Amino acid sequence: MFSPRFDSAGLVTVVVTDAEDSMPLMVAHMNAQALALTLETGIAHYWSRSRNALWKKGETSGNFQHVVEMLTDCDQDAIWLRVKVLGHDATCHTGRRSCFYRTVGVVDGKGTLADDGSKPLFDTENTYRKPSA
Repeated sequence: MFSPRFDSAGLVTVVVTDAEDSMPLMVAHMNAQALALTLETGIAHYWSRSRNALWKKGETSGNFQHVVEMLTDCDQDAIWLRVKVLGHDATCHTGRRSCFYRTVGVVDGKGTLADDGSKPLFDTENTYRKPSA
C-alpha cells in the first residue's frame, strides 16, 4: 500500500526528472494535499516552503509537469516523479529547462560555481511580472 512518510513539517521530498532523457529537473516538496492533487489530476503540485502555499507547477508560466510515472523509495519518505514538461519545456523559475544549471568546481580547496551555458527558454520578467494594482 502506498503510504508516504511525511516529515515533522508534513512534507515529503520529491525528485523530478524528465521522462524521456532522465535529466534532473528539480527537487521540491509535497504535503498531503499536493500529493493528493497530483494523483488526482496527473499534473504535479507541490508545497512551496518559501511562500508557505500550495503550488501547481506551471500555473503562471504554462510549463505544467504532466506526471508519466511516480515512484517511491523503500522507506516511502521520498518520491521520484518522471514528467513531461509542457509549454516551453522549462522547469526552473529562471526560465531554464532544469534548476540544475550550475556546476560546482573546486579552486584552491573551495567550492566554486559556473554556469553550464544553458539559456532561458522564455522571458521570465514578463511571465512572472506582478500585475499593477
